[in-house]
Amino acid sequence: MRPDGRRPNQLRPLTIELSPIQYAEGSALIHMGDTRVLCAVSIESQVPAWMRNTGRGWLTAEYALLPRATLSRTPRSHIQQGRAQEIRRLIGRSLRRAVRLDLLGELTLTIDCDVIQADGGTRTAAINGGYVAVAMAVQTLIAAGTVPRETLMPPIGAISVGMKDDELLLDLAYAEDVDVDMDLNVVVDDNGDFVEVQGTAEGHPVPRQQLDRLLDLAAQGAREVITTEREVLGCAGIRV
Repeated sequence: MRPDGRRPNQLRPLTIELSPIQYAEGSALIHMGDTRVLCAVSIESQVPAWMRNTGRGWLTAEYALLPRATLSRTPRSHIQQGRAQEIRRLIGRSLRRAVRLDLLGELTLTIDCDVIQADGGTRTAAINGGYVAVAMAVQTLIAAGTVPRETLMPPIGAISVGMKDDELLLDLAYAEDVDVDMDLNVVVDDNGDFVEVQGTAEGHPVPRQQLDRLLDLAAQGAREVITTEREVLGCAGIRV
C-alpha cells in the first residue's frame, strides 16, 4: 500500500476545471492529487521572426512555481533557472503534438503554466491541463472560422511512473518521487505512441525489461488521463 492508500497502478484523483480565468482564450485548473497547476493560453497575431512569411503558426510554453507552492518558499528568481527552462521546453514540445501548426496560420499560442501547489508530477499536470486549455483556445478560432477544424489534434496524456524495490508505481506523489530507484515522465498520444520520455535511474542501472514494464504502465495511465480530458472537453461541447 502506498502512503496515500492507492494501488500501485492507480492514478491520483484527477479533476480539471474549465475557464478559471476570464480573459484567457483558453484556461484550465488541473488537480492531480495535491498538485494543482493553472494553465492559460494566449493567442497572438504574430510568430517568431524566424517563422515569418512561412504561413505556419507556433506554440510555446512558460512554467513557474508560485513561491509557496512548495514546502518552503521558492524565490521568484527560480523562473530563469535551468530546471524551469527545461520543463517549459518539455511542455512546449509535447503540446506542439496537439496542434496542426501548418493550419494555424501565423498565430502564436503561448501557454502559461503556474504551479499553485506542488506534490509531484507538476510537469505532467501542466501538459495535461495545457492540452485542455489549448483545445479551448483553438476551438475559439475554429468557431470564428479562422482555422479549420483539423487544426486541433486528438489529446495527449502525460504521467509519471517509478520503480521502488522492483515494484512499479503510477503517478508519483512527491514523497514517492524522491525515494524511487527510477522515475520517468512520459507523454503519450491518442494512438498510444510515445511523444516524450524523460527518465533517470537513481543509484544503479535498470534492466531493459523493467524499463519496458514502466513504459507499459505509463501508457496505461496516460490513456486514463486522455479519457478524462475528453470527458471534460465534451462537457463544453468540444469533441476531440
